[in-house]
Amino acid sequence: MVQAKTDIFEQEDVFLANLAKALSHPVRIKILKILNDKNVCMCGEIVELLPLAQSTVSQHLKELKKAGLIKGEISGPKICYCLDENIIVKAREMFSTLFKSINCC
Repeated sequence: MVQAKTDIFEQEDVFLANLAKALSHPVRIKILKILNDKNVCMCGEIVELLPLAQSTVSQHLKELKKAGLIKGEISGPKICYCLDENIIVKAREMFSTLFKSINCC
């Protein structure tokens, strides 16, 4: 079995790479925009706003949650999602720092 060798890299670089992976699909970007624009926890409404099956949306939500970009709280039979403000701020700062100065030939 092949193992990822993430332990040889700085923890911040691995974190940033995981964020980039989570952001690497347009559906996930759209979900983040929806959650940011609505500024509320959303359950089934996310599915209604996208032209995708509920199972597909759930898979994308799972990836965003795994990266820490969103939080999910159980509310009865549903899970309500919202942005994790702390991680969003950290991500913005890390991406900004990554390209703070460009040293090109």
